[in-house]
Amino acid sequence: MILGMSLSTFTLIHVLLSLIGIGSGLVAMFGLLAGKRLNGWTALFLLTTVLTSVTGFLFPFHKVTPGIVIGVMSLIVLAIAIYARYTRQLSGSWRWIYVVTAQIALYFNVFVAIVQAFEKAPPLKALAPTQTEPPFLVAQSVALIFFIIVTAIAVKKFRIAPSSPVLAGATR
Repeated sequence: MILGMSLSTFTLIHVLLSLIGIGSGLVAMFGLLAGKRLNGWTALFLLTTVLTSVTGFLFPFHKVTPGIVIGVMSLIVLAIAIYARYTRQLSGSWRWIYVVTAQIALYFNVFVAIVQAFEKAPPLKALAPTQTEPPFLVAQSVALIFFIIVTAIAVKKFRIAPSSPVLAGATR
């Protein structure tokens, strides 16, 4: 039992949070590429991604796992992204810092989703039973390259519409 739920119910909630985080993160990412803030999608992405990482720590474990390490790194970049977005209001260099940290957090979620897919989906597990085989490495490499390219483009394209006095002086 975790938080009064069976392990299977808790796992389902954790997975749903992760999928909502990935989906809303992809929408927010395309908003960045279009130069739009998409405040609602971004808030949903940040919230569900934080909750995904936090709930990941509640699963029973006896040693530090790669998932725990990714969860810690995710919470660190999410803290920076949230600070850049909401406290610093994306002013000056905080704009690109937000873009990079938000995309790293989304990448971490996708990275873990790929790992889980290759662990849990029988056809994928058959292709890469130890996750050292080429299909797994190709999937992870494609995801990494995609996020590097998209993040670089988003840093260049994401601009802030001066909608408040704080943002009016921001770098455009």
